[in-house]
Amino acid sequence: MIFSGRMTITLLMGFACGLPLLLTMSVLQAWMTEENIDLTVIGLITLVQIPYTWKFVWAPLLDRYTLPLFGRRRGWLLIAQVCLIMSIAVLGLSNPAEKLGTLIAAAILVAFFSATQDIVVDAYRRETLSDDELGFGSSLYIYGYRLGTLLSSGGGLILADYLPWSQVYFIMALFMIPAVITTLVAPEPEAAAGSPQTLKSAVIQPLTEYFSRNDAVIMLVFILLYKIGDTMASAMTMPFYLDVGFTKTEVGAVVKIFGTGAIIGGAVFGGLLMLRLGINRSLWIFGFLQAASTACFALLLHSGPNAAVLAGVIAFENISSGMGTAAFVAFMASITDKRFTATQYALLTSLMAFPRVLASAPTGYFAKAMGWENFFISCALIAAPGILLLFKFAPWNGDTHVPQVSPQGLR
Repeated sequence: MIFSGRMTITLLMGFACGLPLLLTMSVLQAWMTEENIDLTVIGLITLVQIPYTWKFVWAPLLDRYTLPLFGRRRGWLLIAQVCLIMSIAVLGLSNPAEKLGTLIAAAILVAFFSATQDIVVDAYRRETLSDDELGFGSSLYIYGYRLGTLLSSGGGLILADYLPWSQVYFIMALFMIPAVITTLVAPEPEAAAGSPQTLKSAVIQPLTEYFSRNDAVIMLVFILLYKIGDTMASAMTMPFYLDVGFTKTEVGAVVKIFGTGAIIGGAVFGGLLMLRLGINRSLWIFGFLQAASTACFALLLHSGPNAAVLAGVIAFENISSGMGTAAFVAFMASITDKRFTATQYALLTSLMAFPRVLASAPTGYFAKAMGWENFFISCALIAAPGILLLFKFAPWNGDTHVPQVSPQGLR
């Protein structure tokens, strides 16, 4: 069956993971832009998301230890979500112009607990879905993820035209409550045979298993580069829209609400295409579309604040990005070993997050020095190395390797 209870939970958990992300990215950037914070500082604020790039550091704890209540996966997930609700509320009490230090600290906490939630949800999805379900399941995860970003960014920006930012963030914190309910009612996945029984094995064995594979390091380079252009461009789109002349309501309605609909459609369509094409061919097609759509942002400089042109560019970019992300997430899940899903998947997704955090930090400088048009064209060209590596790791007529769980237990 394509649709099942497991798929529904995957969708709802995707929503929970998507909700907090843009509260420390585009929504926070809009707040800072409104407070007349310098563009370079707005670019550097992406560094608060460093926890997303270090998830593999504490992921072994989540693989090794089981909490007294709700099981290994749901127990950690519940703690992360409760702490996330509190940290989002605290972030809203800060102010970029008056309490920048407090705001940065609160944003880092939001990123840390959000990253912890991601670790557990990624492991849960890999452990509850079969290999054949990963493609479509990943697309539903992206569907839910984008619904979460739609609510926090599109809804948040529109609310910010009528409410103080502190109230906007408090409302967003309340919307995490359905995620807590999902965690409470979801079944706990069964641990794979050979799961780590000591902290040492939880730290060492996942890395030993992964790096024993041929070309393991080059594989990490591929994961780092596949979406780097797309994510670097996305880091500066909010200041770009406002600089072109769009209002916050237009950005919220067209970019976030309509755009999220497009990216959701792309994710679901991409998932269905993967059932026919397979993960490898999907990575090729969607990768080229991602690069082309990134360059199209330059069109807005020539059209000005034209909502129709904005909608067209956003539709193309978000559909392409949605399909590419669905294929990429399915690919990363497929190459993890189920004995230590949290740690290996955290390692891979940490690299996936690297461009969004560290590589995106200087994008404010790049945009200022190069101009908006050259900046977006450069971001499109940066995608080339990642696409070329598909020859090695996802050949057009090849199959993605799925590691098999060894019957031998860990010591």
